[in-house]
Amino acid sequence: MTKPNPVHLVPTEAINPNSQTIDLMSTHEILSCINQEDAKISAVVANAIPSIVPVVDAIKTAFAADSRLFYVGAGTSGRLGVLDASECPPTFGVPDHWVVGIIAGGDHALRYAVEGAEDDSFQGEKDISAYQITAGDVVVGLSASGGAPYVQGALSHAKALGAVTACITCVSPSAITELVKYPIVLPVGPEVIAGSSRLKAGTAQKMVLNMLSTAAMIQSGRTYENIMIDVRPTNRKLRQRALAIVMKLAALSETAAETVLQESHWAVKPAVLMGRFNLCLTEAEEILARHDGKLRGALLEYQSK
Repeated sequence: MTKPNPVHLVPTEAINPNSQTIDLMSTHEILSCINQEDAKISAVVANAIPSIVPVVDAIKTAFAADSRLFYVGAGTSGRLGVLDASECPPTFGVPDHWVVGIIAGGDHALRYAVEGAEDDSFQGEKDISAYQITAGDVVVGLSASGGAPYVQGALSHAKALGAVTACITCVSPSAITELVKYPIVLPVGPEVIAGSSRLKAGTAQKMVLNMLSTAAMIQSGRTYENIMIDVRPTNRKLRQRALAIVMKLAALSETAAETVLQESHWAVKPAVLMGRFNLCLTEAEEILARHDGKLRGALLEYQSK
């Protein structure tokens, strides 16, 4: 009698012995079990920092050349990539095309499970090709298991076009770690619920996505100190934030800060220079242009006069 082939599960699909009796636990015990597993994630990400550094540097170089950052994923990983991409323009004031999130199954998959979409490598290639990838772009594949064919297809096509390729995965070696120049591996181990990679794997990926975009934006001059000086004040909360920033950095009253913000069309960096040094908008923009839009350099130039 022929024995069936054994099933080889990757770590993200394996059974976690620490939660094997979770269905018998009280509410408090379940929450404690989840929390204890989550507590391991920060150390895993910390160990991966050396592999995250070159990806941030590549993204920074891409932004300096007005090239782009792409996240490509399926399921939870894809949703996390789209989330990070969508938050960059309002947070850092960057053009919408700078950071792009692509998910298997398209926008419909953001709200509804389209799980079979991750098995289509040709669609991954097709979706990434629609953006006319160039050698200056950075493409980051997201797959907890490292085996999503959709992500492999997208990465293979991007690599063939000369783009810088990276991945964030929780399994190595895996199909996507072999495809990219810069693999970021986060071995978080088995999930509390076997195979539910929206848990530890998802949290770890989100932490690294935060690092990639935030660090690259900081190094691109999109903050001053730790202040969000390129914020797009598109609602009341963000207008209040812009107002507080200008009041602080230009030492102005609320009324004076609002005046210069209105004159700058609610652009925070020129408003700071206008309020601090009594400049017009054109003068402030010219100073910023000489420093590639970086407020620190503009402040130092004017203060040295």
